[in-house]
Amino acid sequence: MAKSHENEHPIKAYGYASRDTSGVLSPFTFSRRATGDKDVRFKVLYCGICHSDLHFAKNEWGFTTYPVVPGHEIVGVVTEVGSKVEKFKVGGYVGVGCLVGSCRSCQSCASDLENYCPKQILTYSVPYHDGTLTYGGYSDHMVADEHFVLTWPENLPLDSGAPLLCAGITTYSPLRHFGLDKPGVKVGVVGLGGLGHVAVKFAKAFGAEVTVFSTTPAKKQEALEGLKADHFIVSKDPEQMQSAASSLDGIIDTVSATHPLGPLLSMLKPHGKLVLVGAPEKPLELAAFSIIMGRKIVAGSAIGGIKETQEMLDFAAEHGVTADIELIPIDYVNTAMDRLLKSDVRYRFVIDVAKSLKAP
Repeated sequence: MAKSHENEHPIKAYGYASRDTSGVLSPFTFSRRATGDKDVRFKVLYCGICHSDLHFAKNEWGFTTYPVVPGHEIVGVVTEVGSKVEKFKVGGYVGVGCLVGSCRSCQSCASDLENYCPKQILTYSVPYHDGTLTYGGYSDHMVADEHFVLTWPENLPLDSGAPLLCAGITTYSPLRHFGLDKPGVKVGVVGLGGLGHVAVKFAKAFGAEVTVFSTTPAKKQEALEGLKADHFIVSKDPEQMQSAASSLDGIIDTVSATHPLGPLLSMLKPHGKLVLVGAPEKPLELAAFSIIMGRKIVAGSAIGGIKETQEMLDFAAEHGVTADIELIPIDYVNTAMDRLLKSDVRYRFVIDVAKSLKAP
């Protein structure tokens, strides 16, 4: 007979879980493994809410295993370390992002690109090495192999820094990889939400000239005055789009809804790069001539490896890059999910786990 979620491991844990495709989250008692030789255990202080959490809670991507405890933008304080842990000590602040495991032997892992390992282990809703389900940061504590635990910079806020563990690395990595991280480079950011606003901040910190594209004219003031973007274009206005044609070195496209790529490709200079980091549910259409004429590239990028994620956190601390957040108690999480679905947040919800999650 299979063990229950409460006793398959020796350490009792408590959090919020979704149990079916309604996506409704409610209190959930489960268990976590004992601290292994290379493990770091920590009390969860804050956890960001990513749109992926909503997709998983409702099984919108088709591979959720219930019950699911979401959360992969996790910041906490170390409470115990294994005997062979070298990088962390009790009392230190740490983070865990989207990954808690990988094969550690493939070419991607050897290149510090665990995010592209074919055997990567997500922070929640997938089998761990021992076959038990991973549970995320909407919970009182976590335990993870030290390789997948990040050192939290001293001067990086814990709460507004938490979303960098997904939204931050998702935008930082393509800016770096595709050479859009240099002063004077002209970068477009499509969509001004949880990912887009952080993309603007990182691009500006690199010294880029940033143009924000949005279908919402009301976001102009926030883009230009709040986030210090250099230009704002309403993407459904043909005249505004024409004014920026062939002007950009690269674009970070954060939109997860189906949208046309042709108008965005026309914004690029020859050799320009359109990088997709949003994940629309339906395939996007791509006209061959839109990339042939100008030797343009349409690429994709998914989070980042552990080494690069640490680099991103250190860069964010040095340059004052954080997410704009709304801090909430965990019993507000279902309302937050409903608001997230309506894009009613500027720009990221973060759960104050330590102050609001109380075990029964």
